[in-house]
Amino acid sequence: MADLHDILEPYVEGGSIPGAVGLIARGDRIEAAAVGSLAVGGAPMARDSLFRFASITKPVTAAAVMALVEDGRIALDDPVGRWLPELADPKVVRTPASAVDDVVPAVRPITVFDLLTSRAGYGFASDFTLPAAQRLFPVQKDGREPRTFPEPDVWMAELAQVPLLYQPGEGWLYDTCSTLQGVLVSRVSGQALPDFLAERVFEPLGMADTAFEVPAAKRDRFTSYYRTGQDGGLVLADGPDGQWSTLPAFPLGNGGLAGTADDWLAFGRMLLDGGAGPGGCRILTADSVRLMTTDHTTPAQREIGALFLEGQGWGFGGAVDVASVDPWNVPGRYGWVGGTGTTAHIVPSTGTVAILLTQVGLDSPVPATWLRDFWRYAAGA
Repeated sequence: MADLHDILEPYVEGGSIPGAVGLIARGDRIEAAAVGSLAVGGAPMARDSLFRFASITKPVTAAAVMALVEDGRIALDDPVGRWLPELADPKVVRTPASAVDDVVPAVRPITVFDLLTSRAGYGFASDFTLPAAQRLFPVQKDGREPRTFPEPDVWMAELAQVPLLYQPGEGWLYDTCSTLQGVLVSRVSGQALPDFLAERVFEPLGMADTAFEVPAAKRDRFTSYYRTGQDGGLVLADGPDGQWSTLPAFPLGNGGLAGTADDWLAFGRMLLDGGAGPGGCRILTADSVRLMTTDHTTPAQREIGALFLEGQGWGFGGAVDVASVDPWNVPGRYGWVGGTGTTAHIVPSTGTVAILLTQVGLDSPVPATWLRDFWRYAAGA
């Protein structure tokens, strides 16, 4: 019988990835494997190695928004223009294929619920050639390079010059809404996003290594990050002393966190426990977790961004499996993947948390083979 180590090791031996940490937890039973090295030719990988989380940051940011909802500071049906005045009077392209100057007014305000469900009208559809999508690319840059983003107020002003691709609530679009959620948390709370997350999520859950920067004292555990070159080989994109060595001007709610597999496990277990953390502390209510992990999309809305979704809808900050397209699609499975080669999901029906962290970037919405093999193994573990 193959174990998790056997699933991951061939990808290291074949040169596809320098290393990986995989972790599958069901109740108190945990299977973990650390294979390969922190960098090509570097020190051995360990279970507590640090990785750039990329888009598995999104569920964490959504949880922060829900904490503010529970505080009564905002409501799901509130127009966001009160805190994000740059979005108070958005314009929408007449049709998705229209030129960026062929716009009409939004038929209704963008709400907090729109941001949480990625249906505000900002983001990427399956067709990247649409004029409004092309106009968004210079603003919604590659989140794997956080230092390329200006400070949040400047970024918001730039985004306000981009028309919505769809009317609010009309279509599911990827990525930008999670960036906006991070700005919303900061403006509503009056705290920087890193401070709010540390106080309300990381410290109560014991996520001691998760942050938007990796301090010098921890960089001996921080993996290097690679992209696949034109010849198929690995090209160094960021080292331990690079993009995450200092706090960026814009801590990105869509993908800016770095951390360990055990840290995300603590977050995943909190979701499985209905918002409860260790020692009886409560991060969220069970109702908030239920909203986060429930699909809020229609088939027509999902079709707009179908390139990103395989048998999935979208909750708050993460995908929710709705169809058994592949063996690992379990109805209700919630989580997401990250463009740095990461994946993290919970499966409420089985009480499972499944996390795989690698350090090779994904340059296509189609998951890499090692991710698919991990999902297949986790579904049968």
